[in-house]
Amino acid sequence: MLEIITSDKTENDFVLTGINIERETTDNLCLQAYNLLKKDFQQLPFVKIYLQKNIPVGAGLGGGSADGAFMLKLLNEKFNLNLSEEELLQYALQLGSDCPFFIKNKPCFAQSRGEVLEEIPVNLSGYKLLLINPKIHINTGLAFSQIKPAIPETHVKEIIQQPVSEWKLHLRNDFEQTVFVAHSSLQKIKQELYDSGAVYAAMSGSGSTIFGIYKNEIIVKPAFNTNYFVKELML
Repeated sequence: MLEIITSDKTENDFVLTGINIERETTDNLCLQAYNLLKKDFQQLPFVKIYLQKNIPVGAGLGGGSADGAFMLKLLNEKFNLNLSEEELLQYALQLGSDCPFFIKNKPCFAQSRGEVLEEIPVNLSGYKLLLINPKIHINTGLAFSQIKPAIPETHVKEIIQQPVSEWKLHLRNDFEQTVFVAHSSLQKIKQELYDSGAVYAAMSGSGSTIFGIYKNEIIVKPAFNTNYFVKELML
C-alpha cells in the first residue's frame, strides 16, 4: 500500500511498515521516483510517504519496481502534472527496466530489456493464483549472468492464447534451469503445486517465488513450511 500527503517540512518523510527491508531507505524507488520528477517539476512540494511492504524482497514479483512506478503515477495525479502515459513510461524506465510494465499494469509482451511493451489479451477468469515464497533471496544480477535462454518452438504470444492446461507443455521460465540447481527446494515447491492440482506452475521472474494457477473450484491446502510467504489470489 502506498500513500502520500503534502508535508509542511523542508524535506520528505518516509514511513515504511510491513516486511522489513535491510537497506537504506534513501535507496527506495519511491524516493527515487519523487527526486526524478522534482528535477523537472520544481513546484512539487515535499511529501510524507507511507509505504506498507507486503511483497517479499528478492522474490521475482517486482514489488520494488511497482512501488516506484505507482509513486510516479500518484505524484502525477495528486499534483496535476499532466504527464501522459508515454511520458510516465520514460520516467519509469529511468528507475529500472521493469518499472514501465507497472505503469501499464496490464498483461504485456516485453522485449529488449523489458521496457518495450505490447499489451496482449489474457483471460484467466475462473482461475486463482497461489504464490509460495520460501524467503530465499535470489541475486538478480547473478541469475541473469547464468541464464541460457532457449528459443521456443512456439512464440510466447501464441502459447498464452492456448488453454491454460496447455501451458505446462510449452511455457517455460529459462531461469529455472540454473536457479533450481542452486536451490533445489524451489523445484520441489513447483512439483508440490502440480501435485496439489495446479494446471500450471512456474517460477516468477528470476525467483524465488513459485506460483501455481488453479481452477477456482479446487480447494488448495498447501503443506509448506510455516515460515514461507503464502498468498492466494483470485483472478
